[in-house]
Amino acid sequence: MSIERVRKEFEQYGIADRILELDESSATVDLAAKALGCEPDHIAKTLSFMGNDGPILVVTSGLGRVHSGKFKRTFHTKATMLKADEVEDLVGHAVGGVCPFGVKDNVSVYLDESLKKYETVFPACGSSNSAIELTLPELEKYSHSKGWIDVCKDLQ
Repeated sequence: MSIERVRKEFEQYGIADRILELDESSATVDLAAKALGCEPDHIAKTLSFMGNDGPILVVTSGLGRVHSGKFKRTFHTKATMLKADEVEDLVGHAVGGVCPFGVKDNVSVYLDESLKKYETVFPACGSSNSAIELTLPELEKYSHSKGWIDVCKDLQ
């Protein structure tokens, strides 16, 4: 179970006890926001793409939408999302619980600038009913991100 992989990884940082296991589903941004009592944009959603060197995870704000041109300029490849039946094998988490923690070694994680409007965000923790509240520096550290990027459409 991938939440156990995340829990084990978080134990080394002393934050495993901060994982929230919810009574209801948090598999989508709207469901997670409802379960956590926050705005949908406050959810840190993780999108999975195939890059030139393997899977790429992009963590965006809940309402963030990837701009294909920005993605292509950043990664030098078309923004091709992984198919639902590929995600667990390639990333290590099933759709609905995809997160930037406890992923397979060949997966690259990036954080989108759209998250920077918040002091804390709520990413999933490997299951369809889990989350954790993290500051942006914590998200950057625990996700082992390769850095901040700007690939989302500007929200008006």
